[in-house]
Amino acid sequence: MSALRTLDDLLAEGVSGRRVLVRADLNVPLDKQTGAITDDGRIRAVLPTLGALVEAGAKVVVCSHLGRPKGAPDPQFSLGPVAGRLGELLGAPVHFATDTVGDSARSTVADLADGQVALLENLRFNAGETSKDEAERGAFADQLAAFGDAYVDDAFGAVHRKHASVFDVPARLPHVAGRLVLREVEVLSKLTGAPERPYVVVLGGSKVSDKLAVIEALLPTVDRLLIGGGMCFTFLKAQGLEVGTSLLEKDMVETCRNLLERSGGKIMLPVDVVVADAFAPDAAHDTVRVDGIPSHRLGLDVGPETVAGFSATLSQAKTIFWNGPMGVFEMPAFAAGTRGIAEAITKADAFSVVGGGDSAAAVRALGLDESSFGHISTGGGASLEYLEGKTLPGIAALEN
Repeated sequence: MSALRTLDDLLAEGVSGRRVLVRADLNVPLDKQTGAITDDGRIRAVLPTLGALVEAGAKVVVCSHLGRPKGAPDPQFSLGPVAGRLGELLGAPVHFATDTVGDSARSTVADLADGQVALLENLRFNAGETSKDEAERGAFADQLAAFGDAYVDDAFGAVHRKHASVFDVPARLPHVAGRLVLREVEVLSKLTGAPERPYVVVLGGSKVSDKLAVIEALLPTVDRLLIGGGMCFTFLKAQGLEVGTSLLEKDMVETCRNLLERSGGKIMLPVDVVVADAFAPDAAHDTVRVDGIPSHRLGLDVGPETVAGFSATLSQAKTIFWNGPMGVFEMPAFAAGTRGIAEAITKADAFSVVGGGDSAAAVRALGLDESSFGHISTGGGASLEYLEGKTLPGIAALEN
């Protein structure tokens, strides 16, 4: 942590008239029909860093990925709409380059005046960004680094990726951590250090396999681990229960059985679930005990008794980490579990961290007050890997 140079260090050196390359995470969800941004949370998250650089008179060159294009331009993943929204939020036009390191990018960057902002087109339109070949990645990093006199990483959601803009560019320029990255590292290091107890973790989402490493890492350190979402059915199966047509990872049942045996009673599972005839917003549904799931139905949310039990545990907590929804919150009929747990977290007298991804999206989609949580992470995968104790390439690059 102490090895990270910060945005304040860079500002103290003076950035007026200098080009500063900022790696942001502007990977926002877009409406498939209209292309409109449906949640601008990630754009807002980088505003403190960009605003400080603009105010200090830097020529700010922002770069980001969006979605998973295949290393070539793809109009559905263009950052054009993001440039417009970013300009609205900054209160000044953002100059948009229609390529990553080509003629448009070079002329857009060259024409910047002090205190102006440019946004390059989607980094993943260039195969060098995500290439496993170090030479190809390095060549792209050379071209990107030519646009900056200094580099700021403010894309916490991408620091677990060994990509050119995250890992290779900082080796080529003086580099610092942006406000967002610094805050994320400070918050998550509280959880991995000596969290105030009781320390309660809530995990949801669809697959145990996605969360296995973090469960293994957290079990020795947490006081209670509450499990909901689709992943709970593999644990219920491990207890010998019928789970109907619910999401089930058969190859993880034995692993879940072992985790339950080793947990010393720390793991809490649902006692009731909402089951439906089909995975559809208007499907007929009922609440049943977990030992009474019909063989032809599937679970799509945790039930009210589970919410009450989980909430009682959360009310005693002093530190809470939540990653993953409790059910299919996008469908109103199956959103009550996620809403109930989120509201319980906001009422607890605890330092609470929402671990990015679908959990952060759920907070916004359900209209909950973001300020009632201690911290909402912008990096789902990155925050989980940090808690697992993994070395994150983007953080390691900033420490060097």
